Amino acid sequence: MKASAPTVLRPRRHAVFDAEKMGKATLYRSSRLLVGVNAFEPGQEHRLHSHAGMDKVYQVLEGSGLFLLEDRELPMSAGEMLIAPEGVPHGVRNTGEARLVVLAILAPAP
Repeated sequence: MKASAPTVLRPRRHAVFDAEKMGKATLYRSSRLLVGVNAFEPGQEHRLHSHAGMDKVYQVLEGSGLFLLEDRELPMSAGEMLIAPEGVPHGVRNTGEARLVVLAILAPAP
């Protein structure tokens, strides 16, 4: 999805849940920026990975779990943010009993 003009979004409304794997929805994409929503059922995770030439921001919208960052696991909950600079391994794990919704921003876009 690419917005043709500025618009107000409610990211949580775009969350897509999948019983088999983390759900993804793209809210905005250009050559400079990707904004998406990652949705996790309890127990799901986005395994440790990194991006060459790209920074990533995670903003927790709903739920709780762990930010995976290099060799650390950091508790996270709604309202908290993690910034993963280029090349730094990162991921997310839903360790809570409820759904987890995370806004993901990547620049430049993959």
